[in-house]
Amino acid sequence: MGISPKQFEEIEKRLKSGGRRAVSPVETTAATRLPHGTMILGLDPSLRGTGWAVIEAGTRPLAVAYGTIKNPARWDRSRCLLQISLRLREILREHPASVCALEGLFFAQNLQTALIMGEARGAAICAIAEAGLELFELAPRKVKQAIVGYGGAQKIAVAKMVQRMLRLTVLPDPDAADALALALTYAQETGRHILNPPKRV
Repeated sequence: MGISPKQFEEIEKRLKSGGRRAVSPVETTAATRLPHGTMILGLDPSLRGTGWAVIEAGTRPLAVAYGTIKNPARWDRSRCLLQISLRLREILREHPASVCALEGLFFAQNLQTALIMGEARGAAICAIAEAGLELFELAPRKVKQAIVGYGGAQKIAVAKMVQRMLRLTVLPDPDAADALALALTYAQETGRHILNPPKRV
């Protein structure tokens, strides 16, 4: 296949500059490439079961700790929100992270459900901001796409893939698995040229 003189000139310019091509303005990154060993907190807030996970970034990410902040159904909403905030403070003291990947809002038909979810997110965000972490938001479908390869994947599929990727001996519970998936997705996407980077909160 032939090339035009103009195309030939462009090839020569690229070769002289080391073969590097200028990055298009639409290609951007969430942040600079993560240094090896960076601790990432993944967080899936919910009033009764907030999933959390801390992973260490690297060539092969490592699960440092993960779990679910569970609040009994008999507890008042205010007590649940306080528990979320207090437990996150404890978790971050035990496992200092520098960045948090938070699950983004999803469409909720029930207004009451949306309000409660918003309150849980608010309690979590306050604790994260207080600890000085950078905070980024990832859409649920984007996380499923990154981990499973399908944006509509079921929770069990996400949990099994997370277990495989992090070489966990036990299948994590659904909320913790979602938090692990959030942290992994952020680690994978940071430093790559992507069209829709995680949104800073």
